[in-house]
Amino acid sequence: MGDRTDRLLSLDALRGLIMILMAIDHASYFIAQRHPAEFWGIPLPQYNSFLAFFTRFMTQICAPGFFFLMGASMVLFAESRRRIGWTTGRIWRFFLVRGCLLIALQLFLENPAWLLGPIDVISSPGGDGSVQLHFGVLYALGAAMIICSLLLRLGRLGLVGLGLGAILLTQLLTPTPENASVLYSPLVRLLVVPGQTRVWSVMYPLVPWLGFAALGLAFGRALVRDRSRAQLEALVGGTACLLLFLLVRSTGGFGNTHVPVATGWMGFLNLTKYPPSIAFATSMLGANLLLLVALERTGERIGEWGKPLVVFGRSALFFYLVHLYLYGVIGLVARRWYPDGAGWLVMYVLWAIGLVILYPLCRWYGEFKRRKGPNSVWRLF
Repeated sequence: MGDRTDRLLSLDALRGLIMILMAIDHASYFIAQRHPAEFWGIPLPQYNSFLAFFTRFMTQICAPGFFFLMGASMVLFAESRRRIGWTTGRIWRFFLVRGCLLIALQLFLENPAWLLGPIDVISSPGGDGSVQLHFGVLYALGAAMIICSLLLRLGRLGLVGLGLGAILLTQLLTPTPENASVLYSPLVRLLVVPGQTRVWSVMYPLVPWLGFAALGLAFGRALVRDRSRAQLEALVGGTACLLLFLLVRSTGGFGNTHVPVATGWMGFLNLTKYPPSIAFATSMLGANLLLLVALERTGERIGEWGKPLVVFGRSALFFYLVHLYLYGVIGLVARRWYPDGAGWLVMYVLWAIGLVILYPLCRWYGEFKRRKGPNSVWRLF
């Protein structure tokens, strides 16, 4: 294996780009007090301007990218630890503990941050009461990590089959719109159907997002085997995904939880994310794969012109938790002048200021973590 696979700049850079885009979405929530949500069972958001639509649309690659990159990174991490003598059991225990940690961070550290924003701007299926337990992306990442740790020995074809199967199963199990008011059990919410049931609110169930993580595991295997061939497979796979998206969306049938309700390209690209429809999954996975190929082809130059991407990508969990509170506080301050939410220009300026604040913090944390040995508890973060 000629290339060092335990730390690939292109993966870090893509993760960093995703963090930056995600911060736009959350700055919109905290500062502009706007956060459209594309749930099954209720009408898709409508946009009155290109900027409003684009602000949401360009952030849609984030969640699929998180799960795909997590899967790939798990394989690379496992390979690096085997080389220094870790047993399979020890690797599994690490992922088990980290998965549980992510779920705990969701409940005890992430959830309070959302209370700094206008929590009533997001509508979802179900209801009947005020939300007390929210399960977002950290819950699904943690649960998927635990499941994926049991799949590290599965062959590539099995992983691809599992990943595609989970995406297909999600589409098959997504309820029809007349069931939007049904109060599904908390277990069904946590596993398959997003929405609210009394005090339980789930945006990211396990099964729909596990598919992206399993495909990431398969890609990680390809990277370990042959990095150049893996990039070719990513190029072919990404192109195939986008072509399949065009086919599925154009026909307007199976694979579209919501058919296009508005004419023009905004209606065509307004896709169901919660849970991800086949149209959403293919378009966003394809975009992630092609971005990864583009970043890989820049070679080691990423470490020069793309240093902020790498810095953010290598401290993703730290970035995620800190940025929620940072933009939450910025939003509280901005509300003194913009009680109904700031305009897009102000929001984007404050988003950029937030990134400037986050960069030295993430660089410090990255250096701090790098100085810790492979057995340090800080590796869990």
